[in-house]
Amino acid sequence: MNSQSKSFLIWLIAFFLTFTLAVFQRITGPTYEIHGKIAIGKDLIKYKLIRTYDGADGALISIKIPDTAIKGKITYQRFKSNDPWTVEPMQRTGNQLSGRLSHQPPTGKVAYQVTLAKDNQQYILNPEPAVLRYKSPIPKYVLLPHIVFIFLAMLFSVRTGFEAIFRSNKTYVYTWWTVITLFIGGLVFGPIVQKLSFGAYWTGWPFGHDLTDNKSIVAFIFWIIALWALHKNRENKFWPILASVILFIVFLIPHSLLGSEIDYSKQPQTEQTK
Repeated sequence: MNSQSKSFLIWLIAFFLTFTLAVFQRITGPTYEIHGKIAIGKDLIKYKLIRTYDGADGALISIKIPDTAIKGKITYQRFKSNDPWTVEPMQRTGNQLSGRLSHQPPTGKVAYQVTLAKDNQQYILNPEPAVLRYKSPIPKYVLLPHIVFIFLAMLFSVRTGFEAIFRSNKTYVYTWWTVITLFIGGLVFGPIVQKLSFGAYWTGWPFGHDLTDNKSIVAFIFWIIALWALHKNRENKFWPILASVILFIVFLIPHSLLGSEIDYSKQPQTEQTK
């Protein structure tokens, strides 16, 4: 295999791994929808329960159910609060059964269950309550660069690791690209997205325990060390490979895990309002 073909193959593998990690991040995070299906009589009902909402009103929970004999209700309370559970009947509009949760400020969370009923028999869609977190909307011109640069950083990180293992002649250059894209995506646009969504630029250490913030700074530190090691010695393989592995592990941690939230347990009980 010639040098050009080998380089193309390495880029292809790096892209595949990055794409796989992107999908993994999407489907494992605590804000990813709960998908499922349930048989009620002769009908197979598919549902999607949302776990994040950026509207100015209460989050809308809606399920397509053509059978008008099927009713529904939503049971909810503020997450980790002392509030009593609120039960609201779902309203029918055509083929849709819908209900709204109580509105909360950004970082506020609501736990909820959806129950369907027909012929005096009840069907709980999610025995373990779903937890929905409210946030403020993020403009696409801010969110898109954040996503693009973060995954470019992952792409260059994987490519740098392979370069250090197999070739080494461009490891220093690719390390620079990794550091630049990781800095822009994670430490520039990341805090901006956090501020627009939840009102704070940084909720990781030492101000909080947000894993998204913490893992970004940890990965960046390792890549800075790798860059410095390569600056001193272009033949260094240990640090770029280690930094690449660290960032790969970081991407295996679900996005928004241990994200900021309002501690309702320290607040008095309130009547849930829509």
